[in-house]
Amino acid sequence: MSKKEKTKKSNLIDQSSYDSYKDSIPEDEIWTFQVEGLQKPLIRKSVDNARVKKILITAVLAIAVSVSIFFSFYILHNDAFKYTALKNGSTELTRFSNPGEIFELRIDYVVSDVQSESYVEKNEAGDSVRHIKYNLVKNENVPITAIHEYAFNCDERITRIEIGASVTSIDNKAFYSCYALREIRVDAENPNYCDIDGVLFTKDKTELICYPIDHDAYLREKYGYTEQYWPTENWKSEGKDKYNEYYTHEYEDKINTYVVPASVKVIGDLAMNYSELFRIYLPEGLERLESLAMFRNWHLEHVDTYTGAVAEGELPNKEQIKPSLPDSLSYIGSDCFNSAIEMDYMYIPANVTYIGHHAFWGAARNEKGRLIGIYEIHAALDKDAFKAQVEAGDQWTGQYDNGLFPKNVPVIYGEARTPAN
Repeated sequence: MSKKEKTKKSNLIDQSSYDSYKDSIPEDEIWTFQVEGLQKPLIRKSVDNARVKKILITAVLAIAVSVSIFFSFYILHNDAFKYTALKNGSTELTRFSNPGEIFELRIDYVVSDVQSESYVEKNEAGDSVRHIKYNLVKNENVPITAIHEYAFNCDERITRIEIGASVTSIDNKAFYSCYALREIRVDAENPNYCDIDGVLFTKDKTELICYPIDHDAYLREKYGYTEQYWPTENWKSEGKDKYNEYYTHEYEDKINTYVVPASVKVIGDLAMNYSELFRIYLPEGLERLESLAMFRNWHLEHVDTYTGAVAEGELPNKEQIKPSLPDSLSYIGSDCFNSAIEMDYMYIPANVTYIGHHAFWGAARNEKGRLIGIYEIHAALDKDAFKAQVEAGDQWTGQYDNGLFPKNVPVIYGEARTPAN
C-alpha cells in the first residue's frame, strides 16, 4: 500500500472514531461536555480575575501601540536626513527623504532632529486642510561639505534649495528628477559654486550643473504670469482671447527659452533633464554636452548656437544665431538628446570626436506615415573622415518604426550647416 493510500485509510479510521465518540455525548450536554484531560467548558460562567486580566491585556496593547507610534516618528525624524562621514573628516549629505511638507531647504549643517507640528487652514474651496510645519534642529559644529549623487532623487515637493558656504562638492546627479524644484541658490561665500537667477553653476561659470526642472514656475512668478500656457490651435475656441500671437511669443521667450551663458564650456550630466524648455541657445565655445545633459526634453524644439555676447535676461539677435550645435563642440554624451521628439534639425560639427550610445535615441518617430523629430542627422565630415575621427557608441543615431521593422536614423555626411531662418 502506498504512503498516500495509508494516509487516506488512517484519516478514515480517525473520522469514524470521532463520529462514534461524538454520537455517545448526550444531546443536552453537547455544549458543556468535558473531555477527559481538558478544562471544563465555561458556559455562561465568569473567568477568575477576568476584570484584572482584561485591564492587563488592554494596557499591554496600549503600550505596544504607543511604542510602535514612537518608533515610527523616531525613524521618520532620523531617516529624513542621512549623512556619511568622509575619510577627510568632512560630512556628506547622502540622502534626503522628505517627511512630508518640506518645500525649502538650506544645506549647511547636519540636521540632528526634525520637529513637527500640525495646523489647519482653509483652502480656496473653503475646506479645512491639515498641514505639518517642520522645524529642523541643526548641529552647527558639523558643517556639510558634499552632496552625494541622487541625494534628492525623485523628490516631488522641494521647490527651493539653498547651498551653504561650506558645500564644496555637489554630484551632478544630486537633484535628479526633482520635479517641483524651481530654484537653487548659493551662498555668496561658497568657493566652488554660484547661481545665476536660480540656475546652478560652478563658481567660474564654466559648467552648468543644474537647470531646475520646474524653473519655468519660478519664471512665471517672476514675470507675473498667473498660469502655465501651452500653445494650442484651439485657444480661440477655448475663450482664451489673451493668448494672441504676441502674447504667445512673449511668454515663450521669457518662460520657455534659455540662453546658456557665454562662459560655459560644459553642460554637465543630467543638467537640463526634463525641463519645460522649447528653445536653448548654446554659446560658441561650448566643448562638452555630458551624458543625459538634455535627457527627455520632450518639448524642446530648437537647440541653436549664438556667437558674441548676450546681456543677462536678453536673447541673441538674428545675426548672432546659427542652427544646431556649436563648431567648438567635441563631446556628445550618452542619451544626451534622448526623446527630443519635437526637434527637427541636428547638425554634427567637424570638431566632434565622441558621441555616446543612444545619444539621439527616441528622438525620431513615424507618426501615421509622417516622420517627425530627428529622423535624419547632418554631419560636417564626410563618411570616411567621420568614421576615422568620431568614437560613436551603440545605436547613437536612434531608430524609428518603418513598417514591420525599425529603421536606423540615417546620417547625411559632408553637409554644410543649414542657414538660420
